[in-house]
Amino acid sequence: MLKGFKNFLMRGDIIVIAVGLVIALAFSTLIKAFTDYVINPIVARFQGGDSAGLGWQLGEEGNAATYIDIGEFISALIYFLIFVAVVYFLIVVPYKHYQARRGVTVFGEPGPVKTCPACLAEDIPEAATKCRYCTSQQPSMGALV
Repeated sequence: MLKGFKNFLMRGDIIVIAVGLVIALAFSTLIKAFTDYVINPIVARFQGGDSAGLGWQLGEEGNAATYIDIGEFISALIYFLIFVAVVYFLIVVPYKHYQARRGVTVFGEPGPVKTCPACLAEDIPEAATKCRYCTSQQPSMGALV
């Protein structure tokens, strides 16, 4: 049992995913600091004056629980976009190129699909001879044309 678990963990794809996750977490900390200390002050400055940020106070002045902080939302959105871009360009793109050199297609377009006439499932691969859901025989590709 432990040997099977060890073999599962030592597969190349699991190691690549684990390394990618660690790198993504490290970039997350860096990007969070960038948005907290660079983007947030810029967004808060758009409110003007000595306001707490870009937003509106709904209740008693100074009550943080009733302050709608649009600036924090904008900062979180910027953080998300930067983080996704970093993960894509520093992890996904190199991984795709690495796998392409090995002859493996990853993150590619899905192949053509057909609809099962028995259960109306719309995601059956075009070359399938049986439906994965209802196991009914599928017409050949030539019969669908």
